[in-house]
Amino acid sequence: MNSFGSWANDCMGISAVVEWTTEEVAARFAEAAETGRRLPRVKVQGYFNVWPAFAREVWESSPDDEYVYRPLPPTPQAIERMMETMRWVLWLEEEQRHLVWMRAKDIDWKVIARRMACHRTTAWRAWQKALATVAANLNGVVDINVADCLSEVT
Repeated sequence: MNSFGSWANDCMGISAVVEWTTEEVAARFAEAAETGRRLPRVKVQGYFNVWPAFAREVWESSPDDEYVYRPLPPTPQAIERMMETMRWVLWLEEEQRHLVWMRAKDIDWKVIARRMACHRTTAWRAWQKALATVAANLNGVVDINVADCLSEVT
């Protein structure tokens, strides 16, 4: 068992879960969003700087407070889990996809509700429904009852 919940990695590096819940699906989407943030930036190929790097004096480097620190790159296993999670959104409608990814990026409910043009509680219910849809597809359930999924959360 790892730090992300009750899924474990088997010998092939593929996650295996006995029963997916909405919390585990939400945690996996959050991990995928964090992994995507940690990926290296995409740059145009073929362009490079020929100027040599030079050491600055202390008085020259003091206004350089805007340096952006990049996190460490993700592991290959984290990238594989992110790619697997990205395939899950094919089970969702377009608005549900936006909602799930906005929440995975930890965007405030007030901002999400404004984007969805609804109340915060309605946005939360739509998010729970989207997570329940993904969990049901992962568990192999064909017909889901959203009210049963929401009763587990409240």
